[in-house]
Amino acid sequence: MTNLFTRIKNTITADLHEALDQKERQNPIGLLNQYLRQSEQETEKVRKLLERQYTLKDEFTREQLHAAELANKRKRQAEIASQAGEIELYQFAAVEHQQYEERAERISVSLEQIKVQLEELERKYAEMKHKLKDMHIRRMELMGRENVARVNHRMNQVLDANHYSGKAISSFKEIENYLDRLEQQVNSSFYRSTIDARIAQLEKEPKFEESKSIS
Repeated sequence: MTNLFTRIKNTITADLHEALDQKERQNPIGLLNQYLRQSEQETEKVRKLLERQYTLKDEFTREQLHAAELANKRKRQAEIASQAGEIELYQFAAVEHQQYEERAERISVSLEQIKVQLEELERKYAEMKHKLKDMHIRRMELMGRENVARVNHRMNQVLDANHYSGKAISSFKEIENYLDRLEQQVNSSFYRSTIDARIAQLEKEPKFEESKSIS
């Protein structure tokens, strides 16, 4: 039963992927828009990571300066304690000086690594922004080509005598025939409505009276 469900799931997944692939082939601009949105999201994530890295760099710089200042301070204090013959105080200051000096050195190494990493990240981030801009331009180019293709398709339909014009001419002829029939009906109706008055008028005319007397 599990194998059956697995096969059904795989079949549905394959059909879905095929449908998506077909949709992507039919709508390349839609696919590019989706890819652009994903790229913009990734670029924004990288920008935030860069900001965090700059913040870390600033924090390391402050810590390195602070450790170096304390190391120098303990060094001077150790010298003063040594000159004063304060052995315990000298030993404490000397140990502190060593610790702060080692910390400052370690932070300096980390700070240099962060600077190198930042340069690499900035370079890649700049490349991402350039590629993103190129994709925006590519989308505009595709949209322009799509618009031209659609306009040409519609104009060709209008200009194609075998396709659109033939249908239009046929429709025009049907309309003309209909108007001719309608005009004949109107004229016939007009003559029927006026024939009695016209005959009565003719009977009153002198020519009709003369021909009537002669006959």
